[in-house]
Amino acid sequence: MKYDCLIIDDEEALSESTRDYFNMFDVKTAWVKDQIACKNFLLDNQTDVILLDINLGESSGFDLCKYLRKTSDVPILFISARTSDDDMLLALNIGGDDYIQKPYSLAVLLAKVKAILKRYKTDENEFFASGNLKIDFLNGDVFINEQKIDIKAMEYKLLAYLAKNKNRTISKDEIFRKVWEDSITGDNTLNVHIRHLREKIEKNPNEPEYIKTIWGTGYRFEV
Repeated sequence: MKYDCLIIDDEEALSESTRDYFNMFDVKTAWVKDQIACKNFLLDNQTDVILLDINLGESSGFDLCKYLRKTSDVPILFISARTSDDDMLLALNIGGDDYIQKPYSLAVLLAKVKAILKRYKTDENEFFASGNLKIDFLNGDVFINEQKIDIKAMEYKLLAYLAKNKNRTISKDEIFRKVWEDSITGDNTLNVHIRHLREKIEKNPNEPEYIKTIWGTGYRFEV
């Protein structure tokens, strides 16, 4: 499941009130209380922003931030009652994007998170990048290993739709309606375009990394 915000904090009452406040303003938010719960949560879910406390019971938010930064560039905002400059500098130097002191104003914190989400989603709407593949949605260009590739208009339209709906199984009927803008395009036409795309963007078209076939349903663009 996709969330806008994940709170990682062992203060139950504050975390639940923050989560409920954010959800009330349509910022889809979840809460976990420690490092283990966070790791388990991220196995099955995604988030665009993380609010991370430093004190997490027996674990440390600093350690969790270092762990997350090995695989993710999701914005991390530290939230802590600690007020020393050393803690703030450490948080920012290990990958934190901001440091917010407790007690915080729910309205101010929500505004900060919304501003980050707006920037994040604007960037996401302009570019897609994963591995050696980059798609420039503004200019309609596709790059492999920083080299622009030749791609036909309908191939690009199909690729862009799949990428913008990444990690979601998309039925053939939906592709016909949204990409070809009709419901009578045949499977053969779609199969040919999928094959051509795989030949252009996949390291091994026979074992695709990005465009996966979901038998009996459609396709899924995985990242």
